[in-house]
Amino acid sequence: MRPSQISRGGAPVGFLSELDPIESTAITYLRLWCQSLEAQTAIARDFEIVFGQARGKELTDSFETLCKLCVENGRRPLMRHGLDCKCFGADESCFANFIGYASEGAREDALMIAMTIVQPEKAHILAALAEDFGLALRDITSKCHLSDYPLDGRTLH
Repeated sequence: MRPSQISRGGAPVGFLSELDPIESTAITYLRLWCQSLEAQTAIARDFEIVFGQARGKELTDSFETLCKLCVENGRRPLMRHGLDCKCFGADESCFANFIGYASEGAREDALMIAMTIVQPEKAHILAALAEDFGLALRDITSKCHLSDYPLDGRTLH
């Protein structure tokens, strides 16, 4: 793999404030998961608080599997920006769109994007996990909206 191929995925393409809450939250959770085991524990706690212990554990396991599939079976390394970075890169944009389509039930579009992230034989699994995670993000963001909690791209960093 050429160095330009590796860095291209990290090239800035926009600001988190330009994304809808599901997409910006997907990027934030991806960054958190990749940051540390402590951050992964915080994600699990978030899911448990919102969805209860049983469903929260299911979502945590689903998201962990989704992230591991991306990392361990990726067509190339998935580039990401730092947790506090206000912009997002090309790979993060792809991930956000992937989760966004999956959250809307647009399975064919999500599957097409999944094939660009992982090896084709893993794409169906990845798309199913993304739908579960995306629907959870849809629930989280709608609950935040209903409670007047300001969840938009401008408040995540």
